[in-house]
Amino acid sequence: MLQRRKAYKTAILGILIAIILVQSMVPMLGYIPTGFVNITIIHITVIVAAIVLGPKDGAIVGLVWGIGTIIRAFTSPTSIIDTTVFTNPVVAVLPRIAVGLLAGWIYLWFRNHTQKKVLGMAIASAVGSLTNTVLVLGLMRVMYASTMAQAYATKTDLLNKMLLVIVGTNGVPEMIVAIILAPAISTAILKTNKFLDN
Repeated sequence: MLQRRKAYKTAILGILIAIILVQSMVPMLGYIPTGFVNITIIHITVIVAAIVLGPKDGAIVGLVWGIGTIIRAFTSPTSIIDTTVFTNPVVAVLPRIAVGLLAGWIYLWFRNHTQKKVLGMAIASAVGSLTNTVLVLGLMRVMYASTMAQAYATKTDLLNKMLLVIVGTNGVPEMIVAIILAPAISTAILKTNKFLDN
């Protein structure tokens, strides 16, 4: 049973990593380019990995997402800040790893302390999505304020307002989609193999 569980987890991890790589490289599968910024849907795969496999594997899938982000920024940028910002591992990788870790930890806490698994999945999805949005935009603001102001034709002191608009127009919809899809996908995977969620 233990060997079967380990083999299944490895297979699921491999599938999710493959999905992340495809989402990172194929337009419209992981990012929806708007010309201004990219609306992200790829974080849902990381959150599912964190819920189904745990924080460690969630972080691994997040790491692959981050590496894919850097590769895409170099090879096929889709927004005006890709080549400047998302070639930096601090911005491209660290927030993605944090998504997997936090979503996984939150789900485990709810599962182990409240038995409210679906609620735990929803909150883990919300926090995972917001973690990506807040960390990426926060790091961009701290590290690339003048570059962003120039790219978006705005003054540096107005950058905070612009970032809040991005949180509202991109971050909130991304979070809502994650809250709906990640628990549904995770529940389906866990129902077919209940020994994963023990």
